[in-house]
Amino acid sequence: MTLRIERNSRGAFTVVKLIGQIRSGDIEELTAQLKRGEGRVALDLDELSLVDAAVVRFLGGCEDSGLELLNCPLYIREWIKREKDRE
Repeated sequence: MTLRIERNSRGAFTVVKLIGQIRSGDIEELTAQLKRGEGRVALDLDELSLVDAAVVRFLGGCEDSGLELLNCPLYIREWIKREKDRE
């Protein structure tokens, strides 16, 4: 399965849901989707099944800049923490 991106706007709040697998080559498209969000934007990672190291670093950076990661799988959360500890 490849990456599918769904957008759900709730007034001034936009949730961008990632479904499937995301690799470093998908970051550019995801960045464009995030910039199109109005008001507060959050990423829903509940149905994300596979990521690579570049994506984990990207997600950590998004979180550092104030973007909320909703339903983040534990393995991704731990990986983000390990990447931040390396810095």
